[in-house]
This record gives sequence, structure tokens and C-alpha cells, in this order.
Amino acid sequence: MGQPSPAQKRTQDDDQWWRSAVIYQVYVRSFADGDGDGTGDLAGVRAKLPYLAELGVDALWFTPWYLSPLADGGYDVADYRTIDPAFGTLAEAEKLIFEARELGIRTIVDIVPNHVSDQHAWFRAALAAGPGSPERELFHFRPGRGEHGELPPNDWPSQFAGTPWTRVEDGEWYLHLFAPEQPDLNWAHPAVHQEHEEILRFWFDRGVAGVRIDSAALPAKDPALPDFVEGRDPHPFVDRDELHDIYRSWRRVADAYGGVFVGEVWLPDSERFARYLRPDELHTAFNFNFLTCPWDAARLRCAIDETLAEHAPVGAPATWVLCNHDVTRTVTRYGREDTAFAFATKVFGTPTDLDLGTRRARAAALLSLALPGAVYIYQGEELGLPEADIPRDRIQDPMHHRSGGRDPGRDGCRVPMPWQGGAPYAGFGSREEPWLPQPAGWDSYAADRQAGDPDSMLSLYRTALAVRRGRPGFGDGPLRWLPAEPGVLSFARADGLICVVNLAGRAVALPGHTDVLLTSGPLDDAGRLPRDTAAWLRA
Repeated sequence: MGQPSPAQKRTQDDDQWWRSAVIYQVYVRSFADGDGDGTGDLAGVRAKLPYLAELGVDALWFTPWYLSPLADGGYDVADYRTIDPAFGTLAEAEKLIFEARELGIRTIVDIVPNHVSDQHAWFRAALAAGPGSPERELFHFRPGRGEHGELPPNDWPSQFAGTPWTRVEDGEWYLHLFAPEQPDLNWAHPAVHQEHEEILRFWFDRGVAGVRIDSAALPAKDPALPDFVEGRDPHPFVDRDELHDIYRSWRRVADAYGGVFVGEVWLPDSERFARYLRPDELHTAFNFNFLTCPWDAARLRCAIDETLAEHAPVGAPATWVLCNHDVTRTVTRYGREDTAFAFATKVFGTPTDLDLGTRRARAAALLSLALPGAVYIYQGEELGLPEADIPRDRIQDPMHHRSGGRDPGRDGCRVPMPWQGGAPYAGFGSREEPWLPQPAGWDSYAADRQAGDPDSMLSLYRTALAVRRGRPGFGDGPLRWLPAEPGVLSFARADGLICVVNLAGRAVALPGHTDVLLTSGPLDDAGRLPRDTAAWLRA
């Protein structure tokens, strides 16, 4: 195959690759449809590996591709050792892992420790076995309250609205912090520990480089399942101390393979967040302060400083992400009056200025890629895809249905990718309509059209990743803030690199430099940086 490229050599040889990696999130169902049945699959991903290599990413994170009824987009897993037939086979997954690695791209899989599908063999056995059985001890079954057990066992809130308890035919209730199709596992049971460690070994044996841990702060529960009291410490089901023993045990498994973990840890307390990143626990965790931050210079600087400060004591690298499969797409969010993100504020019909949002998203891309640590890119962000309006009768997300139809849900950021302008379904697949409808004009964002346009979002991402890859000053390492006007972020990295982002209402002069490496938009006639524009400079 000839000599590996610098990116290939780095990903193959550097056991600290994850500290500075650019990781691309693949939502398989919506990425590329290889067999034309309307659902994305592993064949589609394999066909697009050259695109991902050209983009310049170091690793792929796959949201769950396992056997699942897809009640919650695959986060309701029925069997971790089987690929869902809608996506392909285990043999195809093994080929994909190998073929990606041949291109210098590692693979990260998703593990969901808090719950399984109600179609999982364990839960079906628990239903059949009845109250008091050993099979039910793997979950949280309880009698109800009230005169006839007609009330839920406690008053906990669900992550998807409503009660997290469902009653079965024999009168007992089972706990599910998410949808009823996702019964929570009982992590006080040793069989749950053993099974998950075996799952980790199963996938590490197949060549994956890492594991993303879904809802990492939720699996452990207070065994008494007491009522929820706001402010009570410890919380009955969030961030319990027992979790750290779980992740220490997992870390020993990962270390035997050279594997890495990234945790989905939503916690407001920075000190408790950092505990998950101690040297014998998780390698990294997602940085949601940055993702949820509004487009405001002071707030962004504060989020960056807080993130770096909470990672520093444990020596873990920060991670930076603008969007994922759960949140409103960046160009839509940044074009709104409220540019922050919170699940509670999502409503139908929120107006947005896509031109403004796109300009800000381009600047935000350069900002995130210049910060110290690793960066995650959600599929379609490199195409500048907006949040799509899904007809209400086509929405599949349980967040929408559990809210009584008030929450628009997350399907708007999960619309199948546009690959080819003028092709059926924008080149996503050839025969059947995609599982989620693509909006009118979706093919205007198609990858093939953007590839030939030097001013497109795709060209910006490709160029930025190439520059980042070729400059050792980027990635993990120190950051030093530079003097700047109000509304402007300016910081220096190693090797004389400078990033400037203008969030002020006027164009600003660039700091002293010898070269302009890249800008998110053109400078003005006086060589100044316009509003909502970013620049990478060499001093």
C-alpha cells in the first residue's frame, strides 16, 4: 500500500492518539444506505471510508449498531454481540473496523450500561419468571404503592418526561429512567458487572480502539429507591460513588487492550465531573459546557477556562463538541435569538437565520479545532446541515411522544445525509424513501457539490483538519489568552499559532502575525476580521 501518510502513521503508532484526535460521530441509520432499503447500514459506511479519510479524521465513533427494536434509536440494545440486521452482520462490522484501520482511522463503539431493551433475553426471562425470582434481581422490580399497588414505587422523574415506572401483568413495576422499552439494569448484581466486562472484551477482541459510555453518571442507584428530594446528597440515581468502582474495573479491561473510554457525563459540579477522569477511570469525557454555551465571547471564554481547569488536576485532555445526535444542529442553533442549548427550551417553530447561523458555525469550527485536546464532529456538521423540520406524523423519537407532543424531539438532527446532488434521496440510497424524510432542497448540501466549491463548509473542514494535522502546536497542549477587544476571543497555542474569533458587532484588526493560515470567511478590504468570523494565524 506504500508509505502511510502522516495522519496514518500518527494514528497507528501513537498510543496517546486520543489526547488530540479528531473523532467523527457516525449515526449509522442516517449515514449512507448501501442496499437501498431506506436505512443506513455498514455497507454504506464502508463505501464512504475514502470520504472520511479525505476529510482527515482520526477515529469513528459509532452510535449503537447492535440488535435492537430501535425504540430509542438503538440505545435499547437487545444483544451486544449481534449487529442489527438492518445495518448488516458482525462479519461486516469486523471488515469495517479493519478497513478503517488500514486508512489510519480507529473505531469507537457505544456501550449503554444503564439499561437494555425490553426484548433483551434477560428482561424477557425476568417477565416470565415472576415476582421474587433471581431473574428479576437483574433489574429494579418493585411492588407499587397505594391500597392495591396501583401507584409507582417512588416519585422519580423520567429522563423522557412522565414516570420512569411501568407496571407489568403480575402487578409489579419496573424502573426505566428513559423509555418503557429500556428497563434499567441493577448494577448491585455481580452478573451485570461480569456481562459488561465480557462485552468490552468481545469488542476489543474485534479491534475497536475505544468505547463511548452512554449516560455514564446514571447506572448506579440507591438500593432503597427512595423518593426524589431536590438537593439531597447523594442523589438517588445520578453520580453515585459506586460508579467509580465500576469504571476502575472497566479501566483494567481497557488497559489490557490499549483501549480508551469517553464518558457521556452531564454534571454541573466540575470537581465531581473530574473524578471520572482520574488516571484509573475514564480517559476522557464529553464537555457539555461548551456545547450548551451561547454564542457569546465572555461566556465561551468562561466555558473554555472552566473546562481546562477541571481537567488539569487529573491530567486528562479536554474534548470539544458543537453538536451530536441529541442536540439541535449548530447552524440552526447559532442562527436563533437564544443560541444556547437546553432540552427544556426546545419548541416547534423557533425562528432561525440560517445565513447567520452558518457564518457562526464556520467560525465555531475553527474555534473548537484550535482548542487543546480532542474534537468530535457529528456527521453532517462538515456539510453545514441545518436542523430539519420533521412532519409530526413521521417523528419517531420517544422524547417527542413522551412529552405529549410538545417536545419536537431529536429526529431533526438525524435526517439521512445528502451525498449526491440530483440523485434520488440526495444520494443517501437508491430505491426506498429514507426512514426519516429529507427536507426539500436537501441535495443543495450534498457532499459532491461542496467538494468542488472552495468556499463550502466541507472545504473549510477539510482544509482545517489538514492544517491542524500538519501543525504540532494544535491538539493537546497549553493555551494562552492574548489581549483582545471586548467580544473577541484571541489565544495562542504552541509553535506560534494564534486563533482569533470575532463575536463583536464590528470588524476588528488582526493581531501581529506573519501568515494567515486559514479564515472561516473572507477578511474585509482593510484586512480586518469581520464579525462572526475566525482566523488561524502564525506569529
